[in-house]
Amino acid sequence: MGAAESEEAGAEVVDDGPEPLGVGVASTGHGPVDAVLARLADVDQLGVGGHLEVYEDVHDGLRRTLAALDEQQQRPPGPPVERAPHPPRS
Repeated sequence: MGAAESEEAGAEVVDDGPEPLGVGVASTGHGPVDAVLARLADVDQLGVGGHLEVYEDVHDGLRRTLAALDEQQQRPPGPPVERAPHPPRS
């Protein structure tokens, strides 16, 4: 039965907006990544037209987080740490 037929039968068609998908996001254990992924929960509150902005925002955040990790790995090590002299072994 279509919307027009429902109205003819006296039933009111109610559109409550988007319905949450209920898809959870598992924790990665990496705080910055988890913070970015938490933004995906916003999709449940938006119509389909608003999804793209959220997905692009999450994608950009993940790219920035990964770039920061790469940058940390590419840094040269700091100066050597001076150690206390060891007593001679006999």
